[in-house]
Amino acid sequence: MTKLPISLVIITLNEEAHIERCIRSAPFVDDVVVVDSFSTDRTVEIAKSCGARVFQEKWRGFGPQKAFAASQAKNPWVISLDADEALSPELGAEIMECFADLNPEAGYLFPRKSYHLGRWIGHGGWYPDYQLRLFNKDKSQWNSAALHEKVEVTTQIKMKCDLLHWVFDNLSDQVVTNDRYSSLGAQQLNAAGKKFSYFKLLTKPVSKFIECYFFKAGFRDGLPGFIIAVGAGYSIFLRHAKLWEIQRVHKKTS
Repeated sequence: MTKLPISLVIITLNEEAHIERCIRSAPFVDDVVVVDSFSTDRTVEIAKSCGARVFQEKWRGFGPQKAFAASQAKNPWVISLDADEALSPELGAEIMECFADLNPEAGYLFPRKSYHLGRWIGHGGWYPDYQLRLFNKDKSQWNSAALHEKVEVTTQIKMKCDLLHWVFDNLSDQVVTNDRYSSLGAQQLNAAGKKFSYFKLLTKPVSKFIECYFFKAGFRDGLPGFIIAVGAGYSIFLRHAKLWEIQRVHKKTS
């Protein structure tokens, strides 16, 4: 296969179950960079066996970590994937076909399809879930956000074929992830000067469930769709409850 001057860039922490699939999904790139946060499993070993250049770097937060990883790429054009993502064969072919015509000022959005609870999820706000994953690092870069990080670009262009995402290993992994992300979300709200609101604590989780399950047709994904909608509402509840906790502790110590 002809290699293209594109760098595949991935950040990792204990991703031995996913990293090989992620790297193997882009056989057309001529450079693979893995920035690992000192995994205790076989992530680094597997990544090296797949031809990746591996860097060990202390965790900086999502935006800064991905920015550091992109800075290690040999090529201006970067495909930045999470370890639990993989290019579909169709998306790989689409990238190869349009590579010569890519706009360096643009960031390219991939429609992301996620697999959870034994099926590909097509509703509830989970699909197409466009993610900016292809960009020219000489013109664009990740911002410094610790959560909901994004690449700052002049313009965005949507691609047609799917990026595949194995979002959670199981329900326990979903609970752990929601806990971690709700903590980051609460910290962001507090840093932005948002005050805790009993009204939001009571209403936001319910409205999120209704949005995901009814307005965004999560019911069409069966029981997994219901579980996902409940999880989304619970994550919002945790975010606001943790905001209350942060501000309560601050009041006691000030």
